[in-house]
Amino acid sequence: MIKKVIAAFALAMSIGSAFAAVDVNTANTDALRGIKGIGPAKAKAILDERDAHGPFKDAAELSKRVKGMGGKTVERLQAEGLTVGPASKTAAAAHAGSSAATASAAAQPVIVKK
Repeated sequence: MIKKVIAAFALAMSIGSAFAAVDVNTANTDALRGIKGIGPAKAKAILDERDAHGPFKDAAELSKRVKGMGGKTVERLQAEGLTVGPASKTAAAAHAGSSAATASAAAQPVIVKK
C-alpha cells in the first residue's frame, strides 16, 4: 500500500514539473530545451542574445532579437510554457553559467546617446 502511495506521489510530481513555466530571462540551456520546440541550437541562440544584449522585455522583443523566432513561433512556445517575465537583479545573478561581472553588467541599464 505504501509503495502505491509513493509511486502516485512521484508520478504527480513529475507531471507537475512538466507543466512548469520557464522564464526566458532566467532559464539555462537545460530549462529552455525542456520546452517543446526548443532544441540545442535555439537554446544557444536565446542564451547568446540574452548574454550579449541583456534580458528580453516581452515576447515581441524575443521574436525580434532571436533569429528564426517569429511571432507565431514565440506564441507556440508560450503555449508550451515559455514565459518572458520582467528581469530583475536577482534573476540575472541566478543565471546559471554566468560570471558575477556579467550578471552585474546585465542588471545595469544601458544608456544610448544619439
